Amino acid sequence: MAMKASLQLRVGTQLTMTPQLQQAIALLQLSTLDLRQEIQQALESNPMLELDEDYGEQVIDEASATDDWASEIPNELATDSDWTDTYPDHGISSGSAGDGPDFERQAAGQTLAGHLIWQLAMTDLNERQRQIAESLIDAVNGAGYLSQPLEEIRDGLRQQGLEGLPTREVEQVLLRLQQFEPTGVFARDLRECLLLQLATLPDDTPLLPQARRLVRQFLEPLAADDRRLLKRRLGLDDDALDEVIALVRSLDPRPGSAFAEVGSSYVTPDLVIYHDASGWRVELNAEALPRLRIQPDYVALVRRADKSQDNQFLKDHLQEARWLLKSLSSRNDTLLRVGREIMAHQIDFLEQGEEAMKPLVLADIAQAVEMHESTISRVTTQKFIHTPRGVFELKYFFSSQVGGGEGDAHSSTAIRARIRKLVADEPPRKPLSDSRLVELLAEDGIKVARRTVAKYREALGIPSSSERKRFR
Repeated sequence: MAMKASLQLRVGTQLTMTPQLQQAIALLQLSTLDLRQEIQQALESNPMLELDEDYGEQVIDEASATDDWASEIPNELATDSDWTDTYPDHGISSGSAGDGPDFERQAAGQTLAGHLIWQLAMTDLNERQRQIAESLIDAVNGAGYLSQPLEEIRDGLRQQGLEGLPTREVEQVLLRLQQFEPTGVFARDLRECLLLQLATLPDDTPLLPQARRLVRQFLEPLAADDRRLLKRRLGLDDDALDEVIALVRSLDPRPGSAFAEVGSSYVTPDLVIYHDASGWRVELNAEALPRLRIQPDYVALVRRADKSQDNQFLKDHLQEARWLLKSLSSRNDTLLRVGREIMAHQIDFLEQGEEAMKPLVLADIAQAVEMHESTISRVTTQKFIHTPRGVFELKYFFSSQVGGGEGDAHSSTAIRARIRKLVADEPPRKPLSDSRLVELLAEDGIKVARRTVAKYREALGIPSSSERKRFR
């Protein structure tokens, strides 16, 4: 069903439900480049904000000391949630603490398929379920929707060797994948896409049942702007209907379109890790983003405490600015906590290289920092860290467990690195076969199947032994 442009994503805070918390959560997924753009927009729209040339923590204290009219704002905002970033408000970044140069590197754009495959590697699906999941990922189009009916995907899997595979089993795997980010991905139509996003919202979201009913039954009247029918069928007055429509229109009808399919971009690390006399230290990159503060002259004007329209204008913008600074403080704190926990698991990588990479999944970090796995996924996507071995996306340090028993397993990243090294050192006239690579890995205590070695070799772009011999 084709929808009118009225259902396109609209950026803004139009809900009565905790827009500040929505903003704090939304900030977690923004890259440094996105934050820089938002900073400029904030400086242009909010007179209470200015660039801070003499950055210091006191800027937030000044804002907190104005009047008690905003005393309901907590000192710290929780940025963790089990619902995803459905409401991208105008997030603005404050400065980051810590010292470090302005590093930049060129990195390939993140594709939707790559993001989904990475999340798949972090799940506990068995081999049969994983094969089904890979076929479902192959069937996702650029907008994030399944481009084939489940029956066709099932038939294709049967031809690949999963004889007698029921559609129900494919659907069960699909339900698991529909929990992936971006929220709404793997939907079979617009209605399911929007319902998936609504399902992640807290149960106490105002008018959530009415919003779900509108999506399930009345998308066509919504597209036609038939307010009379919607009010009658949903039992709402004009104000409540406006709120329900704002909720639905704030959802993303094309959740996969945010991912770049081609090209490359320059990234600035959000974190820096370095070694000093006390050991390895992870800090926020102070040069990653421009720094903001609340304009002190306007704060003084707000203290006049009169009831004029101009003063109320300043008070409203001051409250908004304070929320933003606190949200950004929570974002930076969450990013730093997650980054430090990841690198604590991967110290061997820093000291020895890829071959020493440890198995690590989202659940490991989520448990350590007491956050949801979806939050960890959000924090580690498009966030980069500068290390002595180069600049890496935080997602890079996650790797599934392969081979060996408990306590003797190896990360897939480490195994790929070992295969690359073995091939690089092989005799030119006698390239190593996959079977021989299995034997050499076993000598290092890495027990993997031959087909796993072949899969990793192909992923590394390394030809077969016969082809390598032919090319030399």
